[in-house]
Amino acid sequence: MLSRRKVFTLGLQHVLAMYAGAIAVPIIVGGALHLTGEQMAYLIAADMFTCGLATLLQCLGSRFFGSGLPVVLGCTFTAVSPIIAIASSSGLGTAYGAIILSGLFVVLAAPLYGKLLRFFPTVVTGSVVTIIGLSLIPVAMNNAAGGQGSADFGQPRNLLLALITLAVILLVNRLTTGFLRSVSVLVGLAAGTFAAYLMGVVSFAPVGGASWVSMAQPFYFGRPEFSLTAVVTMIIVNLVSMVESTGVYFAVGKATDQDVPPKRIVNGLRSEGLAIMLGGVFNAFPYTAFSQNVGLIALTRVKTRNVIFAAGGIMVVLGMLPKLAALTTVIPNAVLGGAMIVMFGSVAASGISILSAVDLRKERNLLIAACSIAVGLGSATLPSMFDQLPEFARMLLQSGIVSGSLTAIVLNLLFSRSEAPAASELPASAPDLQARGA
Repeated sequence: MLSRRKVFTLGLQHVLAMYAGAIAVPIIVGGALHLTGEQMAYLIAADMFTCGLATLLQCLGSRFFGSGLPVVLGCTFTAVSPIIAIASSSGLGTAYGAIILSGLFVVLAAPLYGKLLRFFPTVVTGSVVTIIGLSLIPVAMNNAAGGQGSADFGQPRNLLLALITLAVILLVNRLTTGFLRSVSVLVGLAAGTFAAYLMGVVSFAPVGGASWVSMAQPFYFGRPEFSLTAVVTMIIVNLVSMVESTGVYFAVGKATDQDVPPKRIVNGLRSEGLAIMLGGVFNAFPYTAFSQNVGLIALTRVKTRNVIFAAGGIMVVLGMLPKLAALTTVIPNAVLGGAMIVMFGSVAASGISILSAVDLRKERNLLIAACSIAVGLGSATLPSMFDQLPEFARMLLQSGIVSGSLTAIVLNLLFSRSEAPAASELPASAPDLQARGA
């Protein structure tokens, strides 16, 4: 049984692991829309506040909402370009109106989506989880080099900081046991940030400029407005996120040794839909299950939901205390990148572990895994190959997770027409689906 102090520390580790990804979306969107410093500060605080509420809702688990899995929710990068496009042409009110209605769509469509889970046998879920890990590794390497587009990208100092962080995480895992080992990523982040401070890289200016207390306000940027085109665009974005979240649920189930039947996925997606609606109300963003934290669960082997409850509570508090939230932004990109390498690698390793239960000597399984992973990784590393396609197609195909997942699903459907999968290759929830006549 973990003490409250240990639960808090482990929860903080989860927050730090996802923080860079969580605040990157408001920073990118706010910068593109030329928001003022005050508006940017609100956007980041509201995002953290809503991230916390969404995570608590997901973890709680009830009859209709929440998967009950230790899943952290954060804003999806898939929504960045559509939100900027809608807000630039029609205003932020139209963007948030579309987010609210698209969230309602996810709540209502989740049961129908749950009936499609028979198209996710082990070879598909294993491929999807592997793709999630592999497609995120370029993000880790970009951060390790200093952050894509940064003035000091690739400088030896950044590479050294990433190496120090990674080495500390590995050493703590190798030389310690118990609680200290479970917070190895937090120790690595602290060591890397301290090293960066000694190098003169860390600046506390954002902390000094942030206010002490701020509350998320409904409709801060004005009343929501509604446009059919904008709503359809955001529905497509959230359909993409549903596919991504399904892979995350299966990855968390693997990391925590739990079955993930259709009912849990449906409830999880319903809670994501409600979280998306909250994002629209508080002028934040659409939310989805975060892959970053799956790797942390696999690495620490701490599977209790109490830790994620703590993470959700910490995010809510950070959303109300901008100065504390700003304190976590002093961690350099290179330090975060060093931690991401081991976390994202752990996600990929979990996918490989799932695939190990599949007979890859069968041509059917080998082709599904090989092609889906190749397409997913290729899309993630070279998204510009789809630049000449229509916007709708770009939105789908430039996400390695989505393109790889769709490839796996389509190939599974194609090959299943001629060859039925063995019982061992069906998803864990197949008996439940069959019993209900799905």
